[in-house]
Amino acid sequence: MPDLEATRPRGFVLVGAFFCFGFLMAAYAAITLFRPGTFLDRLWDLNRPAHLELAALGRIVAVPFAVLSMVLLSAAVGWFRRRYWGWLLGISIVATNFAADFVHALLGDWLRSGVGMIIAGALLLYLTRPAVRAYFLPRLKIGD
Repeated sequence: MPDLEATRPRGFVLVGAFFCFGFLMAAYAAITLFRPGTFLDRLWDLNRPAHLELAALGRIVAVPFAVLSMVLLSAAVGWFRRRYWGWLLGISIVATNFAADFVHALLGDWLRSGVGMIIAGALLLYLTRPAVRAYFLPRLKIGD
């Protein structure tokens, strides 16, 4: 008897891991911007200019990162639980990222924004494939 469950699309776990990684990085940024000067600040050495710009805005800048971390955590949970809203939230996050990269490209940051647009565009193509979307649609139970 064939399996009535949809076949898990390739890349499903990788996209979910991407949302988890985003959650961790946004939470890290929120924590280190709210409580600067701890040993955790060492990771900011990878992007010192961004840290200096964000830290100059004060502790309040930690709030948007905390909100972003919760949105990404929600996307990861919805994604791994195969909820339609998780799929929609994932698309919304990636589309917003694409739009932000596009604006930054218009403002002159072509290299970094171009790479971001390519990655976000590829993710959007993947997320909107019919097989991926179908994996998140409500599943019929035997006897329904």
